[in-house]
Amino acid sequence: MTQSPLSVRVLLTLTALEFFGPILRDSNSSHLLHPDWVGHARFHLAWMLAFMGLSGLVNLYLIWVARPATSRNLWLALALQCCCVGGFWISVAAEGAYGGQLRVPGEHSAILGVPENVFFFAAMTVGLIVAAVLLWRADRAEPR
Repeated sequence: MTQSPLSVRVLLTLTALEFFGPILRDSNSSHLLHPDWVGHARFHLAWMLAFMGLSGLVNLYLIWVARPATSRNLWLALALQCCCVGGFWISVAAEGAYGGQLRVPGEHSAILGVPENVFFFAAMTVGLIVAAVLLWRADRAEPR
């Protein structure tokens, strides 16, 4: 495939925003600056937030800047986003094993009765599935 479909690029851009969301949402006293967290836990969160931000920039580069604009770049961006979303779902599934808590009371809300994190990550998961199907179809339609 010589040119990537615009619809896939736009969809992957929307889902790539999650790389930047935690930087905005978690750089406060409920997370990164929480006074009761040990410094090493805050260090790891700062590291993760920086990694996510840089990964988001790489994602946007692959989607919009890398030349040639091939489906290979979009598959790589999709794979990186699946790692981010997959990490969230693994954290949710393992919550009981490490004493995690999906929602901080007073910090997180619900959307349509669903915890906001679950709501947005479910939407992103659907978006990534749609992007994968569209990209797969575009690759199959391309003459070899």
